[in-house]
Amino acid sequence: MKVYNTLTRQKEDLIPITPGEFKIYACGPTVYNYIHIGNARPICVFDVLRRYLEYRGNKVTFVQNFTDIDDKIINRANEEGVSFSDISEKYIAEYKTDAAGLNVREATVHPKATENIDEIIAIIETLIEKGYAYQAEHDVYFSPAKFAEYGKLSHQPLEDLMSGARINVGEIKREPMDFALWKGSKPGEPYWESPWGQGRPGWHIECSAMNRKYLGETIDIHCGGQDLIFPHHENEIAQSECCNGVPFANYWMHNGFITVDNEKMSKSKGNFFTVRDVAQQFGYEPIRLLMISCQYRSPINYSYDSLMQCKASLTRLHTCRDSLDFALANAGADVSAEQLAALEKEFDGYRARFCEAMDDDLNTADAIGTLFELVRFINKEVLTAAPAKNAVAAAVKVFDELTGVLGIVYNEKKEEDDGDAAIEALIAERTAARKEKNWARADEIRNRLTEMGIVLEDTPQGVKWHRA
Repeated sequence: MKVYNTLTRQKEDLIPITPGEFKIYACGPTVYNYIHIGNARPICVFDVLRRYLEYRGNKVTFVQNFTDIDDKIINRANEEGVSFSDISEKYIAEYKTDAAGLNVREATVHPKATENIDEIIAIIETLIEKGYAYQAEHDVYFSPAKFAEYGKLSHQPLEDLMSGARINVGEIKREPMDFALWKGSKPGEPYWESPWGQGRPGWHIECSAMNRKYLGETIDIHCGGQDLIFPHHENEIAQSECCNGVPFANYWMHNGFITVDNEKMSKSKGNFFTVRDVAQQFGYEPIRLLMISCQYRSPINYSYDSLMQCKASLTRLHTCRDSLDFALANAGADVSAEQLAALEKEFDGYRARFCEAMDDDLNTADAIGTLFELVRFINKEVLTAAPAKNAVAAAVKVFDELTGVLGIVYNEKKEEDDGDAAIEALIAERTAARKEKNWARADEIRNRLTEMGIVLEDTPQGVKWHRA
């Protein structure tokens, strides 16, 4: 597999530090509100990366943090008259609801900044001892000028970065580019005890601490949105490499931005959408498909039309999967071993083309294209008038493999609940009425099912049904 490494600006062979194992860190949300559709993209994209690496037989340790102490969290808590932890815990729970709706698997570890204060303090102490950081009253700042390689991720020389830097009111740092590792507490703010007085960690240092604690000093892949390249990821590299004396991450992967109707998303423009709001209108699954519908480094345009196209695409996939379920339950005799081997060879071809796309810098767009080619083949060659059980089972296996890697085709699978049992009973009664040539009763039942939103399809293998 090759991935585009932001650090080197080229595609490189993805080779883990330990063969067969990958250590991945993904920057998580600052939990002061519901996540928006821009947040959804890295969550979905790097969930697919994890799934694919595991599909190819690798062990993946996937760490995604929660920033649960921050100015935005404190401000929100003050506005609502509650503690900062009330806000952070509420929106961690809301994040998990949305992530589950998007079919994003939970991380191996979801560390919180506030649970790693000792690790943060230890790194800051080391940086001060090595001369990369300094105390200014109750604050501690890092000096980028002391790190010769500062700017290597964003590919900007320190001089250019310094031209736009400034010292804000209340800051007592030496140079405009210096950034806070520790912030002395202000009246009414939450704080922790430290060698520099009461305070709390800066934003960048928490990820360096949690990376080292849960994954080690050098990790395989660090990922996130393009907006994090500078200053967040640049500062993570500086802190970690100055502290540990070894490379921080071997590969850096960043997803592209999302526009809304071809404009930048912003609250001031009124085109800012939370995942929760969009899901209430369209469901979660179309959002996930949209997030992975093009190669992850390319921009995505969010619009009503794009979501409706995703819904239509998902309908085709769900229809195929439902037809396979129905065929499996009603299939006839198996095809011969020779015929099955020929079919499996076709399926292996689709698997190979899918993997070829994914191996090319996680090209989910081409992988999805291969999936729809597979659906056309299944509809034509497997879901015939008299489907064979072993052929259908082989089709189910490859279909579930590929959709499982992408994390799609999950929200509409029918459950055997009381409602479905009642529908099945009515269908059985209608079938019996048709056998008895009681057409009036059969039509009456069909009309009743139509009113319930149930669509029937009479096939040679029996009656198929789905909700309209």
